[in-house]
Amino acid sequence: MDLSPLDVRYQEFPRAFRGYHRGAVREYLARVAEAMEALIQENEALKERLRALEEENARLKEAEGELKRAVVAAERIARELKAQAEREAELLRKEAQAAKERLLQEAAEELKRLRAEIERARQEKALFLGQVRALFEGYLEALKRLEKTP
Repeated sequence: MDLSPLDVRYQEFPRAFRGYHRGAVREYLARVAEAMEALIQENEALKERLRALEEENARLKEAEGELKRAVVAAERIARELKAQAEREAELLRKEAQAAKERLLQEAAEELKRLRAEIERARQEKALFLGQVRALFEGYLEALKRLEKTP
């Protein structure tokens, strides 16, 4: 059975011979009713505060869930970026290796070409010197013959 402050305040008691002093009973009931009113107001205020805190708790749990999802997404993105950077680094390394090998190949071919050119120049020099020597020897022979002739 619910009992309100008004029920307490206006409660009537049967009269009995040599009963309680009505004024004192009324005064006591008024104090009890006031205390009940204060407790009811406090209870309502606490219920309102509880409702507000439950709403805040729900909002914070939702925000926490969103934050967890954001952290998971950030970790996934970080892993993807790291993997992409590793792939790009590997690609750059392979490109640099290929460029190095190409440059070494070109240098080796240029060196081979230059050595062949040097060898050809040596052969041409030897041929030229042989021809000049033969020419001079021919002239020398001709000079010797001319000197021997009267």
